Amino acid sequence: MQTHDLVVIGGGPAGYVAAIRAAQRGLSAAVVESEEKLGGTCLRVGCIPSKALLESSHKFEETRHGLAQHGIHASGVELDLAAMMKRKADVVSTLAKGVEALLKKNKIVRYSGIGRLTGPGRVAVEAASGEVTELAAERILLAVGSKSVVLPGIDYDGDRVGTSTEALSYDAVPRHLVVIGGGYIGLELGSVWRRLGSQVTVLEYADRILMGIDAEIASQALEMFRKDGLDIRLGQKVVSAKAVDAGCVVEVEGSEPIHCDRVLAATGRRPATEGIGLETVGIEVDRRGFIPVDDQFRTSASGIWAIGDCVPGPMLAHKAEEDGVAAVDGMTGGWCHVDYDLVPAVVFTHPEISAVGKTQEQLEESGVAFRKGVFPFRANGRARTIAETAGMVKVLADATTDRVLGVHIIGPDAGDLVAEAAAAMAFGATAEDIARVCHAHPTLPEALKEAALAVSGQAIHA
Repeated sequence: MQTHDLVVIGGGPAGYVAAIRAAQRGLSAAVVESEEKLGGTCLRVGCIPSKALLESSHKFEETRHGLAQHGIHASGVELDLAAMMKRKADVVSTLAKGVEALLKKNKIVRYSGIGRLTGPGRVAVEAASGEVTELAAERILLAVGSKSVVLPGIDYDGDRVGTSTEALSYDAVPRHLVVIGGGYIGLELGSVWRRLGSQVTVLEYADRILMGIDAEIASQALEMFRKDGLDIRLGQKVVSAKAVDAGCVVEVEGSEPIHCDRVLAATGRRPATEGIGLETVGIEVDRRGFIPVDDQFRTSASGIWAIGDCVPGPMLAHKAEEDGVAAVDGMTGGWCHVDYDLVPAVVFTHPEISAVGKTQEQLEESGVAFRKGVFPFRANGRARTIAETAGMVKVLADATTDRVLGVHIIGPDAGDLVAEAAAAMAFGATAEDIARVCHAHPTLPEALKEAALAVSGQAIHA
């Protein structure tokens, strides 16, 4: 029996960050992870590899079609998919080794295998060889993450009909790829393969894409994506999808069957809380599979906490990291709080989309009076110089106090620009506060300043 102050089940962004924080707090910590590489879904088959492919595919498309306006004429441009995939794998491997090095630096013990609760204060780790190691800990932290949801009727085979995991590693560019789901995963990976030469059809059940994103921003995104060549069809109820002969067939209610080469099921994720021994300590999940926790991330079982994708809240890696730090701080007598209203969200398409705070629809539904300021990137000097003028910044502020309630961006480097908004909102900034900060010129963040000025009708350059 190996004993630690804290045992973390899961080596993803929530788990390894929590373990590092525990070590900083003076606890002897251990991480249990079944995958060879640390970093969780985000690093292995999620955020990192998808962004690597998004970057590479964008460079490929820009080289072929976007350089002429700069006076650069390229010919004979060819795709080396194997090299692109190798670069993606190298990025993942390097970062995974970095996480491993961080654990060693902080004297955190790593156990390789599947971790399961076996009772209060007890965890069993089953290695690939079948050998079982018993662990004892005063504190156990569940950070088991999430997994892709495959809807009924979709015959997942892990090859031609697959999830994002398979879509990150196709060995050839599909002639026709059907993406089921118009959320950020489907649109990001659909964009990758469209740029590389696929005909991409996106089937979305709802009457809009990017549920949860401000509707005005999502509407602009839909128009831009269609202009770029994504065939996005709304109000589509997929009845079935399966591999047939050398291709696939997707059945859509009320429409002709769609014949394609591959199918990407991008229909969301759910907590990976099955088979981890919750019943041995009396923990029950909710109807969606989440582990209920209190404001200190404590479960119903004494000495057991849960964080990340397996508890309610945004299923985002950065939210999971914040959970990890807060949970450990809380269990060691520190401040424990994560403001889920201020967790930024980013869609790494082109242009990028980002958001923090409330959407216009949420404010309208809750009856909050607000003022809106909008500034288009076409009026931003830096956007002009880099030929990235599509999109806008939208600031929503309380009509009475002027406090910023939401910021929504579609345009160049939106994922970076939202950081200023998140920081400002965390300190209770008003639109005037942002507007009165001197922003360097010419830069993209000037668009946020102008949108903040526009809240009171005082934008200078629009």
